Order: sequence, then C-alpha cells, then structure tokens
Amino acid sequence: MIPPDAFIPVAEEIGLIVPIGEWVLRQACAEAAGWPEMIKIAVNLSPVQFKSKRLVETVVEALQESGLDPARLELEITESVLLHGSAGNVAVLQELKDLGIRISMDDFGTGYSSLSYLQKFPFDKLKIDQSFVRELSDRPEAMAIIRAVTGLGRSLQMLTTAEGVETPEQLERLSREGCTEVQGYLFSEPRPASELARLLACGTAPFERLAKDRAALGKMEGAEMDGGEAGETGEMQAVA
Repeated sequence: MIPPDAFIPVAEEIGLIVPIGEWVLRQACAEAAGWPEMIKIAVNLSPVQFKSKRLVETVVEALQESGLDPARLELEITESVLLHGSAGNVAVLQELKDLGIRISMDDFGTGYSSLSYLQKFPFDKLKIDQSFVRELSDRPEAMAIIRAVTGLGRSLQMLTTAEGVETPEQLERLSREGCTEVQGYLFSEPRPASELARLLACGTAPFERLAKDRAALGKMEGAEMDGGEAGETGEMQAVA
C-alpha cells in the first residue's frame, strides 16, 4: 500500500488530485450513507482542490447523490489552504459550512500555525498532529503545545482531536488536558470499507473491546516495569 504522503504530492504535481479528490468524496459519502446515523465521516481536501471552481458544486452533488446528511460530513483542510489565496478560500469554506458541513483544521501545530487563521474562519475542530502525541513522554514541550491547543479549543468552542494515539498512557494524558476526541491504533488500525461496515453493524462494541484489551495490556506492562496504571478517559470520544 502506498501511503498518502507519497502519492498525493505526485497527484497534485501531475494534475490528477482534483478528479481523485472528487472520486474519494463521492465514494466516502456513498459509503457513509449506509452507516448508522450517529456515525460521521471525515474527508481530507487538498489545497489544489480549492483552485477548482467546482469544489462546492462537487460537494453538493456528492451529498445529493448519496443522500448523506451534511451534518455527518466533515472536511479536513491544512493551513496551506488559508496561506494561499486566503480570501477566496475562506469564502469557499464559508459556503461549505453554510451547507451544514463541519470544517476541521488538520495537523494544527505544524507548518506556520498562525493564530490569525482561527480569526479568519470559525473551524469546528482542531486536529493535533501526531508528532506531538508521539513525543508526549519524552519532551515537555510537546505536552505544553497540546495544553495550549486544547485551551484554544475550549476558548473558541472548537473540538480538539489528538491524532496517532497508540498507548493507554498517551490516552490518559490527553484526557487530563481536556482533549475532546482521539484517534489512533489504540482503538483500531485502518480498515477497508467492507470490513468497517460489518463492524459498525455490531455497534461500537468491537472498538471498545479492542481499546480495553490494549489498555489492560498496557496496565500489565506498566505494572511489570514500574507499577504505573492508565487512568479513566472521562468524556473523551474515540474517532475510528
């Protein structure tokens, strides 16, 4: 399997990212339309897609063709969307938000991370880059940045999602800092759509059981090493 960071730059360079992005969006909406109503789906948008005059039209068509409620669709962008062609791209984002779609800032904390972006557009969610989560135990600066981002989220009434959560210790620390959502291998590896549909038909139990099993394993390993335990997760939600 070719990772996204390998093929997306190539697709952008040779001019294929717009048709690929349109296909992904339509497929994602069609798949999600058959899931339980409480389950949302997130789709990443490339900055190049904002150069297309049909972006909003394509999103509307994908929702209409699939019958998916716009409130169940979340579109993720990176800071570069606001860095280039800022005013026009903000207008496009506002059109999408007016449809009832949720807009997330992906990989927040990397790149330029200008706080002015948060003034330009009312994002629904800030996603904390996995590089900070990965360094939680080794670098106090990583925890300080996560604390700052979750504080921003609370003040601006935005959700915060931590990416790349793999251990119960990371989950505990993020919960203490008030992170509202998490995603990562602690809960599930990436799954094909066919398998995900089967899991969702069983409710959230498979994901909860997997997380509990891994948390229990983490507690056992911690007890053997230093007697440490993973704490409760409170109201935090896991994003599959």
